[in-house]
Amino acid sequence: MRCAKFQDMSTTRALISVEEYLTTVYESDCDYVDGEVLERNMGESDHSWLQGALIIFLGSRRAEWNITVLPEMRVQVAKNRFRVPDICVVLGGRPRERILTTPPFLCIEILSSEDRWTRVEERINDFLAMGVAYVWVIDPATRQTYVATAAEGLRESKDGILRTADPSFEVSIPELYS
Repeated sequence: MRCAKFQDMSTTRALISVEEYLTTVYESDCDYVDGEVLERNMGESDHSWLQGALIIFLGSRRAEWNITVLPEMRVQVAKNRFRVPDICVVLGGRPRERILTTPPFLCIEILSSEDRWTRVEERINDFLAMGVAYVWVIDPATRQTYVATAAEGLRESKDGILRTADPSFEVSIPELYS
């Protein structure tokens, strides 16, 4: 099933339960925010290429950095909110949870041409409120990179290198493209 836009003629939204969201199979997974199923923008070649490159880069360092890379994993950020980041990175081995309820160390969002900053910022805030240490946002069209943490908020990474601390690792977006 595609993520439907739940609207009737009076512009009120028909809401669904968490249980219905969790038991419905969507054509591409959708976010769930306070009863509303929200389509995620994706599927463009720039987005797909970068997501694949990041998964390969991070995955090849799995043992060295003691991380597990999870593409498009549902994350329950609050009781009635589920987000599906492009990539999650958890510390240690593969989580036993079917849906992450423990904060990942890092969530990576790759922008698509249809993304709007207000929606992206809402996603970032959900991840940080849950306890995610780092959120990286990458715009493949401009190659701009951003890092968000609870302590520092959202800031642009002017050199295109995305970094974490404790544990410390980094990804150079310019090098991925070279």
